[in-house]
Amino acid sequence: MLLVPRWALFSSGCAPVLLIGGWAVAASLEGPAYDPTTQTISVLAAYGASGSWVMTGAFLALGACHLLTAWGLRAAATAGRVALAGGGVSALVVALVPAPSSGGSLRHGSVAVVGFVLLAVWPLLAVDGGRAAPWALRPAPSILATAVMVAGAVWFLVEMHRNGAAGVAERVVTALQSLWPFVVVASCLHDRARGGSPSSASPHGPAR
Repeated sequence: MLLVPRWALFSSGCAPVLLIGGWAVAASLEGPAYDPTTQTISVLAAYGASGSWVMTGAFLALGACHLLTAWGLRAAATAGRVALAGGGVSALVVALVPAPSSGGSLRHGSVAVVGFVLLAVWPLLAVDGGRAAPWALRPAPSILATAVMVAGAVWFLVEMHRNGAAGVAERVVTALQSLWPFVVVASCLHDRARGGSPSSASPHGPAR
């Protein structure tokens, strides 16, 4: 019997709180020189930024949360758990290779892109095909989640190209990506409480 442990609700729930709290505190430390509408989160973690230590810590905490959640989310398909863990590793690497204060960095940008992709596709890869699967691991919600995240990433790229509201776009998509693991874990635990866990159901039907 593969059940999602209750501590996964804590690890997944902390992810969006720590990420959003991190960029809020780091931006306040940076002061009016930082424009959250047009500037990215990476600017807050750049070398020399006043709140770099806060944003770096938030990235590290986010990565750790995703890794823990991927470990505990045993109701999801293995491919999805691996992708979520990969997104967590990407967050850790982003923290370790911050962008320079002078501008973008190929290494930093490449790792960020990998993280974006992994966290966008993991809902789709985590789908459990069983009819009794928790709703967040069913095809329709998972496809919708991935589609919204991909659309958000495209929006971010468009805003970056036109020097527009890239900061807003990035915050929206990263917030969604950090929140979805919590939604999945909550749906698994809710299903378990109702006695409908797919992992506890026998593939041969009810015992006689």
